[in-house]
Amino acid sequence: MAYDWIIDALGETWSLTERTIEGRSERDFDALTSCPGWNVRDVINHLTGTELFLAGATIPNVTGPWPSHVRNSLGENNEAFVANRRHLNVDEVLADFHEATTATLVRLRALSPREWESDSWSPEGPRPLHQFQETRALDSWIHLQDIRDALLEPADDHGLGEEIVINRFEAALPYVWAKRAAAPEGALLRVNLMGRLGRSVQVVVRDGRGAAVPSTDEMPTVELTTVVALFWRRMAGRINAEAFLKASATDVRGDREVAQRLGDALNVMP
Repeated sequence: MAYDWIIDALGETWSLTERTIEGRSERDFDALTSCPGWNVRDVINHLTGTELFLAGATIPNVTGPWPSHVRNSLGENNEAFVANRRHLNVDEVLADFHEATTATLVRLRALSPREWESDSWSPEGPRPLHQFQETRALDSWIHLQDIRDALLEPADDHGLGEEIVINRFEAALPYVWAKRAAAPEGALLRVNLMGRLGRSVQVVVRDGRGAAVPSTDEMPTVELTTVVALFWRRMAGRINAEAFLKASATDVRGDREVAQRLGDALNVMP
């Protein structure tokens, strides 16, 4: 099937998540992640809650004020499932995660090509199901790294999930460069990524819009060289602009003011 690669990416990422959290202690589950207000337990419950919601579960009722990291209706929905499941112990959290993700994979494998291409619910409004499920793979893989980082066991697995993440973030660079960083007309950005999924990406502003362009010998307005692991962490908002730009593995050349705007603008995840 045309979209088996998305199912494979989800299955691989969720399996790695299970292997990462199996046998952990309650103390491990209390370790704070880079997601504001959430520990490891909360991140897993968020992944479970999302799959339950997509399968038709009712959003739990929450009493009292929302915590400060909840800023919109999507955040409220996410927090509702997380808050409603905080009482679960390690074994219950793992069992529910396994059950919910397994049910999703079974459901996705039964879909026809037409159903994969039909519009479905997404936080941004109706989107083709394959596009939304690709986003689910991206979100799940990044949360796997959140868990690993919180447990002080960073180990980017270089699997299908990582490929989706890097490709999606590369595709966002034209918008980031032209609109969010407000690079001037004609400005050229070159991003050199180092690592297994390394590549060199060039983006130029034309008529106020960013566009990817072939490699050129033209001097870029900004040239940014960094490792893949730092690139996706900045794009996902897991590290701030200052830490990213000043990291020993990051080299920035060209217009410093525009480069700073780029660093500030790279976080594309809400």
